[in-house]
Amino acid sequence: MSGETMKIDVHHVTRVEGHGNIEVDIEHGQIKKVVWEVPEAPRFFEAMVVGRDCEQVAPITSRICGICSIGHTFASLKATEAAFGIQISEQTRKLRELLLHGETLQSHLLHVCYLVVPDLFRLNSVVPLVYTHKDVVLLVTKLHRLANELCDIIGGRTTHPIRAVINGFTMLPKPKELVELRRRLVEGIEDLKKLAEVVKTVAGNLPKFVRETEYVSLADTREYAFYDGDIKSSDVAKPIPVNEYLRVTNEFIIPQSTAKWTKFNRDAYFAGALARYNNNYRQLTPFSLQVGREFGLDGISYNPFMNNVAQIVETVFAFEKSIEAIDWLLGNGLKEEDNSFPRRAGRGVGAVEVPRGILFHDYTYDDKGKCVKANCIIPTNQNHANIQLDLEKVVREFKHEGKDELQFKLEMLVRAYDPCISCSTHFLTVKFTE
Repeated sequence: MSGETMKIDVHHVTRVEGHGNIEVDIEHGQIKKVVWEVPEAPRFFEAMVVGRDCEQVAPITSRICGICSIGHTFASLKATEAAFGIQISEQTRKLRELLLHGETLQSHLLHVCYLVVPDLFRLNSVVPLVYTHKDVVLLVTKLHRLANELCDIIGGRTTHPIRAVINGFTMLPKPKELVELRRRLVEGIEDLKKLAEVVKTVAGNLPKFVRETEYVSLADTREYAFYDGDIKSSDVAKPIPVNEYLRVTNEFIIPQSTAKWTKFNRDAYFAGALARYNNNYRQLTPFSLQVGREFGLDGISYNPFMNNVAQIVETVFAFEKSIEAIDWLLGNGLKEEDNSFPRRAGRGVGAVEVPRGILFHDYTYDDKGKCVKANCIIPTNQNHANIQLDLEKVVREFKHEGKDELQFKLEMLVRAYDPCISCSTHFLTVKFTE
């Protein structure tokens, strides 16, 4: 098939959030075109918050994403708190960490089990698994419901949390709710073990593919970073302060995309579970590390398809750390706290890790607490350039397998990144003609 001519035109890739297209043109074995295209209509959340009071900003920007609304809330709150010089209490930090773990569980379970596993079974959707693996689907549903209810208890509802505010929470969970939640999380770890055994039977179907790239994530000397930390690049020895994020992201415009692309030390970098794992895996819990090894993830990996295995590892980690956070909250006793705060002019940057990678919010406020400038850089738009380069190499390495198999691997690659394409579109070129 070395001299084969084929065209692949996927509009749109399924089982991802938003619209992304793959176009490939091969003539007599020569690769003429490989394009990752994002045609989504742009969204202007940065413009929406300009002129708004500081207390309105997080509720608005949480709507950037219905899957990562909690992470957007925290990146927003952290940026505002940095601008006003606010130091949150340890109780608030623990509650936020717990809620962020809940979102990680929501997203990773949904993506791996409902969107990726069908690829491993060579199915078009999860629906056929309802008939062949009903007990497994029910187990996934049970775990996903638990993650949703964790977010309900801590955040006030499943998505777009209403209790988390600047400098605290408007309402605390009841101790008895935390006790029951802890019991179910412990039980959930046992359910995860059963689920992992099933996924392991088909994990060998992940393509054997390698492309080394730069990996960018948060890193924290205290722990595997999700809520806090500095920026870490696999290409740079010294951590970079979050408020210098523009030095890392370097957004640029590409004609085929309504989403900006980014690059740092190379033409592209990887953000997401695999980037977090590669940069921080030594800080995982022993059990989550063990789960990774059982799936073939043992130390640094340059296979983007292993991002989904890293998500499984982080799911185990999130269960364990949620239990730890609850133990801390119950052990120290929940206390009502004063969440009032002073307003002042200033600029602040907030960053958290959301399921798809490192997320930045950047706000400037006037002395009355009104937002005068905003910038949000979303994980998926940080991954677009890396997706493009991976697609190009997949085409080179697998074109001999024929059109159908090549198209399958290309779509599977995009899904491996767990992209949130709609959230990444923050750019529009407007041309005025006479």
